[in-house]
Amino acid sequence: MLFNSKSLLTVFLLLFFWSVQCQSLSSFELTSEWKAKIESLVKEQMKTPTNDKKKLLIFSLHTGFNHWIIPHAEAVMQMIAQNSGAFEIVLSKDITVFEKDQLSKFDVVLLNNNCSRGERRDLFWDVFNKDASLNEQQKIKKANQLEKNLIQFVKKGKGLVLLHGGIVMQNNSLEFSDMVGGSFDYHPPQQEVHVKLVDPNHPLVNGFDPEGFIHYDEPYFFKNAYFRYNFRPLLYLELDKIKMKRPRPNDKIKYISWIKRHGRGRVFYSSPSHNAQSYENPELLQFLYNGLLYAAGFVDCDDSAIKKRLLN
Repeated sequence: MLFNSKSLLTVFLLLFFWSVQCQSLSSFELTSEWKAKIESLVKEQMKTPTNDKKKLLIFSLHTGFNHWIIPHAEAVMQMIAQNSGAFEIVLSKDITVFEKDQLSKFDVVLLNNNCSRGERRDLFWDVFNKDASLNEQQKIKKANQLEKNLIQFVKKGKGLVLLHGGIVMQNNSLEFSDMVGGSFDYHPPQQEVHVKLVDPNHPLVNGFDPEGFIHYDEPYFFKNAYFRYNFRPLLYLELDKIKMKRPRPNDKIKYISWIKRHGRGRVFYSSPSHNAQSYENPELLQFLYNGLLYAAGFVDCDDSAIKKRLLN
């Protein structure tokens, strides 16, 4: 009986410490005080002198999971873009901005945690599905057209930035997955992670310490086009360091940020972060700025795909 009691106590303690290590950081409201704190960090970033300002759309609609960081991410990216002096900024949660005549007004689209709903995983369809005047065929046709408009927008030479859950927007679309470099699969519990640099000499990661950085996040894992490795990875996690409840994948690392070409366009994806506390790291702010500049065409760098040959 004593042995059983000790065993039960051990199990309880293990579960307790696991839950403590994997619990989420506390959410908080977007306040003027917090914005002022981030703005003081952003002001340290260098300007990007240009006579040809790019028009940036920051799109922040979600229909599925509501990341509490959405308003914070919108504010942060707006501050970064404004401070650069290189962008005119439009904020929207209206899918009509993806109509061809509206989309053509922009040079860069930023998708801010646009998680879609349920098994369909199609944000455009989610919105049209609320319109009782449309039949099912019309909903699908309209949703497909807006997705096609976005893909053609990038193919023809424009820029696309995706933050964290932005990759989930059209998660079941193989065409969208091919454009952005993958689709969301799942994530282990939130935990402290050591984010490492694929190439410390790459100009887009020049703000980080060569050893990378540590922060609290939900590590995203990916599927579909991800396994083509048709991108230039920037940040990664070592899988043997990640606490998991599911069986551990066979690959040893997971890339969590990358850049890639799609047609003549440029794509930048950053999984960090689920938590607004991460934005208090000036190195991460600089990284997001660098990625935005890349997508807008202000930075030329190595964006060649690694394919599978570099994984071993």
